[in-house]
Amino acid sequence: MNLTISGHHLEVTPALRNYVTEKLDRITRHFDQVVDVKVLLSIEKQKEKELRQRAECNIHVKGSDMFAESASADLYAAVDDLVDKLDRQVVRHKDRIKNHQHEAPKRLM
Repeated sequence: MNLTISGHHLEVTPALRNYVTEKLDRITRHFDQVVDVKVLLSIEKQKEKELRQRAECNIHVKGSDMFAESASADLYAAVDDLVDKLDRQVVRHKDRIKNHQHEAPKRLM
């Protein structure tokens, strides 16, 4: 799995990098065919102070691309919400793949 964590108007500290990596381990625990993960952490310059910390993520898994974004007053809360959204998408994708192959109908003799 290729993991890229970048910041926009923000320096990505080692503590923040470790936090994002630990949270993304939950996704790889549910679905091990993750190829590429790109995370963008940013601070928006808005007048109102709420929802200025943003986290975005693109995930490339075998057979699909997924995107999620989250905004909050706290960057760690935005990352938590982002991982929750991605986890739901990955589990749904895994169920689709698993349920796609139906067993053949039994023949009556």
